[in-house]
Amino acid sequence: QVQLVESGGGRVQAGNSLRLSCVASGRTFSRYDMAWYRQAPGKERDFVATIDRDGENTYYADSVKGRFTISRDNAKNTQYLLMNGLKPEDTATYYCNAENLGTGEDYWGQGTQVTVSS
Repeated sequence: QVQLVESGGGRVQAGNSLRLSCVASGRTFSRYDMAWYRQAPGKERDFVATIDRDGENTYYADSVKGRFTISRDNAKNTQYLLMNGLKPEDTATYYCNAENLGTGEDYWGQGTQVTVSS
């Protein structure tokens, strides 16, 4: 089992920045590809960004490309999401995800709320 705990959410005005963190515990962090998803009220959970085990490859949803940066520190068992130029449409609960396609493991955090006001 892997436990994921997100932090760093909050309420900000449009144009400002936030950095989310996700700390993992339970198993070797570097075995997992990591990702961020988000879910706005009344909507489905959407993909935001992903980073591979070594942190060498990243991929972003078009809606956040150029504004958000995903990163990880395997020594600290932590992944990050730096969100710049926040917009009201970025308002959502942001979830941390750890996945190992080889073993089929898939873990989720409890989420952290991000609210962007105009």
